[in-house]
Amino acid sequence: MQKTTATTIAEYNALQTASVREICDVLAERIPAGLSKSESKLWHGSPVWFIAGNPIVSYSVRKDGRVSLMFFSGQGFEEAALTPEGSFKAAAIYYTDVTQIKRTRLEQWLKKAKTIQWDYKNIVKRKGVLEKLTIE
Repeated sequence: MQKTTATTIAEYNALQTASVREICDVLAERIPAGLSKSESKLWHGSPVWFIAGNPIVSYSVRKDGRVSLMFFSGQGFEEAALTPEGSFKAAAIYYTDVTQIKRTRLEQWLKKAKTIQWDYKNIVKRKGVLEKLTIE
């Protein structure tokens, strides 16, 4: 019987179509390179990278075949290429082809992701209120 659910990021990527898997594989390689002290896991079914337990960045494959790269605190980056996502501070960009991933831009966003963070880790404890973290 073929496995239909993933338990690792590599498995998640392997379940995708060839063109989508190529995008996911590039992101899975470049995100940890830009977030050296991060931990990663599948969280709510998608690959997510955390720093000190706080979610920083994730990607997910949408039903329409686009890959969403989402920065949990991305609205604070003040980057026109990132569009607000959801009701908190997240922002995302969507990819349909691996050539759309610009290495320099991704590296800049990952650098910002390390220093511009909202405390998602404690959002439940604070009853839905996000507080900006002070990163040294």
